[in-house]
Parts: sequence; structure tokens; C-alpha cells
Amino acid sequence: MAKPITRVGSRKNVRSSSRKNTRRIPKGVIHVQASFNNTIVTVTDVRGRVISWSSAGTCGFRGTRRGTPFAAQTAAGNAIRAVVDQGMQRAEVMIKGPGLGRDAALRAIRRSGILLNFVRDVTPMPHNGCRPPKKRRV
Repeated sequence: MAKPITRVGSRKNVRSSSRKNTRRIPKGVIHVQASFNNTIVTVTDVRGRVISWSSAGTCGFRGTRRGTPFAAQTAAGNAIRAVVDQGMQRAEVMIKGPGLGRDAALRAIRRSGILLNFVRDVTPMPHNGCRPPKKRRV
């Protein structure tokens, strides 16, 4: 007959204080993708692991309102609020895309109290474009 397992202490059914691993992140990278239809703000650590993200669509904006500067400002505020609680003080900002939300998102990031190391525009630019299609026979 098997012996019963005796439990030491009072560790019966107690969950740890936090299920999600909240790391202290002093420095991070904020990526802003501003297209004409939506604005996505992603906050990562310096190694590129996503900590928090938000978009105009997840903030409740639908249709053409997602491309507005106010929607971008709201999305940036939501994404940054989570990481300020985790102790982020400095950040680098990468802005990509032609959308209307670029300046509004940057303004919201500045107001959040995070010190910005630099702001870089990483919009992809074609140098000579794609190779043109082969000419058709006449």
C-alpha cells in the first residue's frame, strides 16, 4: 500500500501573487505603424520582445475613424500606460508609415513622461522600385 504524501506548511491551493511575469523594464523601444486606415503602437524591450501593444481598432474606433490623429493618440496612450506601471523611464521611438497618426502618437508619447533617447523614421523607401514586368509580344 502506498504511503500518503504529507504536505509541509500551508501551501495547499494558494496561487502565487502574480501569474503574469512582470519584469522591471527601465528602457524600451516604441514602434508606431501609422497607415492611412489604422495606427498600431507596440512597446518592446531592447531585445525586441513585445511588452504591450495597442491599435486604434482595439481602442474602439471603427471604419475611417481609425485613421484619425485622435485614434492614434488614444492607442499610444493605452500602449504606454501599461509599461509606465512596469517602470519604463527611457525609450527609443521608431515611426513607420505615411498615416495621419504619426505626429499625434508622438505627441502622446512625449506627454506620458517617458524620456525619449531618439525618434527615428523607419518608413521603407524603394530606391529604384521593383523590376518592371516583361514586355508583351506584339
